[in-house]
Amino acid sequence: MAAFTEGTPCWVDASLPDVEAGKRFYGELFGWTFGPSAGAEYGGYTQAYRGGRNVAALAPKPDGRMPTVWGVYLYTSDAYAAAARIRAAGGQMVMDPMPVGPYGTAAMAADPGGAVFGLWQPGTHHGFEASMEPYTYCWAELYTRARDAVDVFYATVFGYVPQDQDDAGTDYRTWSPPGSAPGPSTAVLGRSLITDAFPEAMPAHFLVYFAVPDCDAAAADVRRLGGRVTADPFDTPYGRIAVVTDNQGAAFALLSEPEDEKA
Repeated sequence: MAAFTEGTPCWVDASLPDVEAGKRFYGELFGWTFGPSAGAEYGGYTQAYRGGRNVAALAPKPDGRMPTVWGVYLYTSDAYAAAARIRAAGGQMVMDPMPVGPYGTAAMAADPGGAVFGLWQPGTHHGFEASMEPYTYCWAELYTRARDAVDVFYATVFGYVPQDQDDAGTDYRTWSPPGSAPGPSTAVLGRSLITDAFPEAMPAHFLVYFAVPDCDAAAADVRRLGGRVTADPFDTPYGRIAVVTDNQGAAFALLSEPEDEKA
């Protein structure tokens, strides 16, 4: 079981109109299996597993007007204290901290640029049992137009240590946990900008990445299963990436490691 530090992504879930369709899509794409749907008191939440270890969850949207999205949750040891820091730093609470049975305490917040993220204070549910391996979560990055405001916000709320990535070809920053030496080996999140190359209506958001052995093959599978490829596979210093949406419109990214790291 991974040990999470304050502000580290510890869980992801997809809010979908049709969870059964989501189970078929991700079951075939990633080889996930699914536990029983939680009762009505937990909103029909369904955990996904890879090799018997939990990796993510699918949840039915309680309101059709809500976006169909993949969301990321940041670990906190005290959701109420984190919510107070968020408000003081200029963010907003979308959902105040709320106990989720014995599993933990959840909250939803928005940063000064409008990107929404979750907080998770574990109870019996600690977060990912498997990540950073094929067909599991491997990275998340924030896309924003409010660069300066969000850089200050996340440094204030979570104490992230920044490093600007000169080789990214754009204004890209990684964040590492407090007290660590900044760099790729310690980074837990990335921050990129929504530039003129993106649709004008695109909101600030977090993009969740899943590791795959072959990015091109996985992107082809997304198309075959009824999803869309919104950015065809391309090479970066960190691997080959594609940005896709599932068959219900939830966006996520695929990442395969550089060839020299697979050996």
